[in-house]
Amino acid sequence: MLYISYMHALNIPCKLETSGDWHWGAYKWKNFKLLESQNSIFKDYGIEKDKEIPFNKEKFNVANHIRALLDMIEAGYFKEAQGMNNDYICNDKYNLEIFKKVLMLKENKNFNNINKFMLKEYGKKWAEFLRKENLNV
Repeated sequence: MLYISYMHALNIPCKLETSGDWHWGAYKWKNFKLLESQNSIFKDYGIEKDKEIPFNKEKFNVANHIRALLDMIEAGYFKEAQGMNNDYICNDKYNLEIFKKVLMLKENKNFNNINKFMLKEYGKKWAEFLRKENLNV
């Protein structure tokens, strides 16, 4: 399924209780990249269908805020995803769900950097999750 992700998706309200981003006016809404969900380990997880997009008459499938950030992490866009915990998600009730999804990337060649990113964002909460999963990363 084709869908909008990354920072564009963070600037579109979703069904989650998350803040997302708030700079939608700074983005070019006629030039955004569509991703194919089948090319990701996450498949169709977190994709909301038929969403209205600024300055477009057509409706699009859009990653919710968690999925948009997972896509950034999977792609290695750590700078763009910085602030995931305290700026974009801002809701601890999603931590376990996020942690389980990020752990799906443990075979990713970039997992060492993914782990470092998660430690910066979630600190002891991420480290404790890994310990409970018996992972010494």
